[in-house]
Amino acid sequence: QVQLVESGGGLVQAGGSLRLSCKASGRTFSSRTMAWFRQAPGKEREFVARITWSSGRANYADSVKDRFTISIDNAKNMVYLQMNSLKPEDTAVYYCAAAPRVGVLVWKSEYDYWGQGTQVTVSS
Repeated sequence: QVQLVESGGGLVQAGGSLRLSCKASGRTFSSRTMAWFRQAPGKEREFVARITWSSGRANYADSVKDRFTISIDNAKNMVYLQMNSLKPEDTAVYYCAAAPRVGVLVWKSEYDYWGQGTQVTVSS
């Protein structure tokens, strides 16, 4: 079993920064892909960024490229999402997710474990 617990959300002004954290526990993560998704009110949950646990290779949605950075701390079993130059359209609940294989996985159906989500609100 895998448990994912997010933290770090909050209210920030446009142009500001936040760092989200995801504490992962349970089974080994070396053969997994980790990701962040987000869901705004009335919208589908969408891919934000993903990273391969073992290699650190990352990919991003076009909407966040060059503003967000996903990273892993293997020693602490933590996944982070550094969000800079935040925009009001980044407002959403952000979810940490784990997939059972390695790959450029961008669909929520490919992920089998999810955290409870953390709210990010960006004011204009």
